[in-house]
Amino acid sequence: MALNLNSFERIVRIAHAFTEAGPVSNTSEHPFDERNIHPDLPAEVRRLFDNGHYAQATFEALKYLDEEIQRISGDSDFGKSLMMRVFGGISPRLPLNPGMTASEQSEQEGFKFIFAGTMAGIRNPRGHKSGLIDDPDTCLDHLSLTSMLLRKLEEAGLR
Repeated sequence: MALNLNSFERIVRIAHAFTEAGPVSNTSEHPFDERNIHPDLPAEVRRLFDNGHYAQATFEALKYLDEEIQRISGDSDFGKSLMMRVFGGISPRLPLNPGMTASEQSEQEGFKFIFAGTMAGIRNPRGHKSGLIDDPDTCLDHLSLTSMLLRKLEEAGLR
């Protein structure tokens, strides 16, 4: 019997190392802070994220971006067509830089397509498809992109 008890004790001591969780750190940041998500996004975006509604959080963040572009430009259109119109053309309604050099013009055109593609490729599926589910990392990627676009508007002095 003593042999069985010693064997059992040895197994328990070994198993303990594999089953016990490590120390929990109380210093972990919210994923929005880790990813530097723009603080101007509506509080609803964070609430949706925290409750696991990742596709809806992305959709609400991109609706906010769309509405910001409408407000800044004074244009009531929305989505891809709004982005193509206000960031495009020889004299864009929303210039992101002086547009004096070929490089600046190329940057403007590139961001026109990034803004438009974000609406068409990310926002629209979440607004038109039911049952679309995103994981937390995909949502954070979308929110990081949205944050970058908002900051680009700020850098250009548009908001």
